[in-house]
Amino acid sequence: MKTTSTFLAALAFTAAPLMATATAFADDKATVASFYEYLSNPGSESHAATFKGNVSSDWQSVGDYSGKFKTADQLIGQLSGFAKLIPDMNWAIEEMLVADNRIIVRGRATGTPNGPLFGVDGKGKSFEIMSVDIHTLEGGKITKTYHVEDWAGALQQLSAN
Repeated sequence: MKTTSTFLAALAFTAAPLMATATAFADDKATVASFYEYLSNPGSESHAATFKGNVSSDWQSVGDYSGKFKTADQLIGQLSGFAKLIPDMNWAIEEMLVADNRIIVRGRATGTPNGPLFGVDGKGKSFEIMSVDIHTLEGGKITKTYHVEDWAGALQQLSAN
């Protein structure tokens, strides 16, 4: 009986950190998921507020190697324009992987612009593109997001006959 009690105590001692880690991963995944909920609802002030609360004050959105990045306020401004241009924007998470303090997301964006997108008038056509994002998290907040979207594919779909 003493051996069983000792074993159960050791198991509980070992399992507690694993459970805490699993909870932290679940919390981090929920934080990242809220980013895509905002991308799908770019005109929503409540989604924008949730996004801003889930990123650090010095969050950076990095989309290329120019050395330039967007801040949270700059992204919110850009997305408010997308809300008007693509009112049915939907950004779905297709896959989410965790690696240390990073979460990698393969996403699918769809929408139907109601005017020219990057100079291409799709005349009511829709697009569907892939995105890949790498989010770095510290202290439960997203501190940096590297992202690549297939906007060239969207323009090709919109300009196809």
